[in-house]
Amino acid sequence: MKLAAFPKCFMDQLVVNCTMTIFDWIEMAAELPVDGLEMYSGFFRSFDPHYLERVSASLERHHLEMPMLCCSPDFTWPDPGQRRREVQREKQMVAVTAALGGRFCRVLSGQRRPEISLAQGIQWVVECITELLDDAERKNVVLVIENHYKDNYWQHPEFAQKSDVYVEILERVNSACFGAQFDPSNAILAGEDPIGLLERIKHRVATMHASDRQLVAGHSLADLRRMEGTTGYASILSHGVVGAGLNDYPRIFEILREVGFDGWVSIEDGVNGLEEIRRSAEFLRPLMQTAEDTPATYPPTD
Repeated sequence: MKLAAFPKCFMDQLVVNCTMTIFDWIEMAAELPVDGLEMYSGFFRSFDPHYLERVSASLERHHLEMPMLCCSPDFTWPDPGQRRREVQREKQMVAVTAALGGRFCRVLSGQRRPEISLAQGIQWVVECITELLDDAERKNVVLVIENHYKDNYWQHPEFAQKSDVYVEILERVNSACFGAQFDPSNAILAGEDPIGLLERIKHRVATMHASDRQLVAGHSLADLRRMEGTTGYASILSHGVVGAGLNDYPRIFEILREVGFDGWVSIEDGVNGLEEIRRSAEFLRPLMQTAEDTPATYPPTD
């Protein structure tokens, strides 16, 4: 297994305020005990090949890989034209992933818009993801769907937040180019058992987000539900050092070892700074070490 980091602490600086660049993040992250950096599509100021070459060169100079690209396609738009644009945008992100030497590109289902029925939403999501498979195969990229809570800049939570919807989408798109990105904390936010979900999808897990998100003291999942329909993450969510929260990471890695997982684990915490990412890495490394010699779930890159 290899360890990556995602700059949750700098999302607005990189995406909204633009007071940081992707090169600033790479420079800062070079001091962390990680093997690679997970990027977000919004970090890039351009998708021009020359710009991407500069990003790749910066990563190489700091001995870091870019294994995973975090994207948030929204496939539940009622307008078919908008869904088409989301598909085309995701195809572009698959190409960016490959250009930077990455193997995994995230897909999501979309926003849980109240006017969209369960059956209709699932149909749209499956159709859109299926349309991406040929491009992914040509680029040697695996699309990974996350059991997600909510993109930082969305109004509604994830359409496939509940495990039954998430698993149905996984089962209906049966392809070597499509797998699961497991995030145990998001299962907790959905009011579900992370271990139970992992047992259901363990043979499809291609990547994992490591986080220990939890609710601010004095708040409940019911409070979180009441905040649905507001843009961005709920203010009552707290991010902390991985291993200091509610997730049973020893059991999680035990299950992953049982199925031969040797993919990338990305730290998706550290909203209070780089030191939290460092401490998370120090917690995760020993758990990952015991699985280094197990066979991969997905075939290695040629």
